[in-house]
Amino acid sequence: MKEISVGKNDAGQRLDRFVGKAVPLLPEALLQKYIRLKRIKLNGKGAKRDARINEGDILQLYINDEFFERPREENSYLKVGTPRLDIVYEDENILLADKKQGMLCHSAGKWDYNTLVANIQARAYQNGEWRPREENSFAPALCNRIDRNTGGIVIAAKNAEALRIINEKIRDREIDKRYMCVVHGRPTPVSGMLEGYIFKDAKKNQVYVKDRPEQGARTAVTQYRTLKSRSGLSLVECRLLTGRTHQIRAQMAHAGWPLLGDGKYGSERQNKAFGEKGQALYSYKLHFDFPTDAGVLNYLRGREFCVEKIDFVDKYFG
Repeated sequence: MKEISVGKNDAGQRLDRFVGKAVPLLPEALLQKYIRLKRIKLNGKGAKRDARINEGDILQLYINDEFFERPREENSYLKVGTPRLDIVYEDENILLADKKQGMLCHSAGKWDYNTLVANIQARAYQNGEWRPREENSFAPALCNRIDRNTGGIVIAAKNAEALRIINEKIRDREIDKRYMCVVHGRPTPVSGMLEGYIFKDAKKNQVYVKDRPEQGARTAVTQYRTLKSRSGLSLVECRLLTGRTHQIRAQMAHAGWPLLGDGKYGSERQNKAFGEKGQALYSYKLHFDFPTDAGVLNYLRGREFCVEKIDFVDKYFG
C-alpha cells in the first residue's frame, strides 16, 4: 500500500483523473475497477470515481508496486488493458502478428504503450506465459520490424531460444517474405528483377537508389510480379532478395512505378488524386524455409502463413 498526500496544486481534481496522472502505468479499466473494489481509498474510505479531492486529503492505494515505476518502453506493457492484436499464428515459442498500418513496432523516441511489442508483451504477461519479475534479462521480443505505415506479419519470440533461432534464420535468409503493393502505372516487363544500389541518409531517414556502385551504397535486389492492372494502378507482389531500408518503396519509385500513397518516394499529385496518405505496402506472406537445422523450431519447416485480407487490395482490386 502506498499513500499520497494531496497538495495545493492537485486539489479540485476528480479522484480517478488524479490517480491516473499519479500512477501513469495503471490501465484505465484497472483504475476504475480498483476504485469500485475500494483498493483506492480517500481518507481511509471508499469513494466515487468523480469525487473531488482537496488539499490535505490522503489517498491509500492498494496497487502492485510495478505500477508505480517510471514509465519507459520496457514496462509499457503494464499500461495495456486489453491487448490489441490480430494474430495470424501462435504457439508456445512464437507469435505471428498482423501489424496494421499506422501502428508502431516500437516507441519512436518517447514513451508509448500503443506499440506492437507492448501489446504482445501484455498478452504474454496477462496469460501468465511471461513473468517479468522472475526474468533477469528476457522479454518477448520482435524478430523483424515493419515501418509504421506499412502493414504485415511480424514475428515475435516468446522465449530466448526461439529469439536466437529466428534471428539466425532471418540473418541467413531462411525465411521468405512476400509483399503486396499497389503502384502507379503498369510495370514493364510485368515481372522481373530490380537491381541497384541503395544509399541511406540516416539524418533524413531516406534512401537513394543508384544505378552504379558508390561509396556507402549497398546492393539491393527486388523480385516483382504484376498480378493485376486497373485504372492506372497495378497490384504487384514483391520478394526481397536483400533487406535494405525502404527497399521496395525506393526501387519501385526509381523504376517509374511509385507506390500509391507513398509521400516520401511517390508523387504527391498522384496520391492526392486517390486520397491516399500512407503507402500501399503489406508484408502479407511468410514461409519458413529452414533448409538447415532449426532446433526447437524444426516443426515450422515448410510452413507458410498469409494475411487473407488487405484493405487496399480490396479497395482497388476487389
